[in-house]
Amino acid sequence: MPANHVSILDYGMANLRSVQKAFEHVGVEARLIRTSDEVRSAGRLVLPGVGAVGDALAHLREQGLDDAIRSHVASGRPFLGICLGLQMLFERCFEDGEHVGLGIVKGDCVRFEVDEKHSLKVPLKVPHMGWNSLRVTGESPLFAGMSDGAYAYFVHSYFVRPTDSGVVTTFTDYGGDFASSIRQGNVVATQFHPEKSQAVGLKMLENFARMN
Repeated sequence: MPANHVSILDYGMANLRSVQKAFEHVGVEARLIRTSDEVRSAGRLVLPGVGAVGDALAHLREQGLDDAIRSHVASGRPFLGICLGLQMLFERCFEDGEHVGLGIVKGDCVRFEVDEKHSLKVPLKVPHMGWNSLRVTGESPLFAGMSDGAYAYFVHSYFVRPTDSGVVTTFTDYGGDFASSIRQGNVVATQFHPEKSQAVGLKMLENFARMN
């Protein structure tokens, strides 16, 4: 697999240019792809996303990209999910109802309740927005050369609850610990935005471009 080359999936719901520019900043060629055939032939696939998970999943299915993503993952080639791209990997997401996810990782995606249930003097707000620290609990090629406690940038109202806690690679505290990144074989995914996380995030993207 050629080094320094990634494919970013454009399915109509992502801040693609910021992700592409971040890869290019660290010397990684990043091309935008749109078709299922391109997904199946991609070496390293990136699935970013912003917005509502139900709409995002509908876009993927309407364009025939859901099965192509599963095929890419099953092939053993590197896959990176970012924010919504993490949440869609799971079996179910409870955002304005219940939505069936891609089912690649067992577990659910649920809403923060910290704005309703908290014991802090200053209530925490949803969405969780801004910088927060990462407590590394598992091995991931994304974190090569990164120290525990590094800070990353978050913008989200929902978080994932994997059935198998062994896939969690970092936890973050926001009114309680939540899984802020996972790894399952060739799949790595983050709730935070590496492309907005300055030097720490750029290092993660560079590391992903080296995954085999």
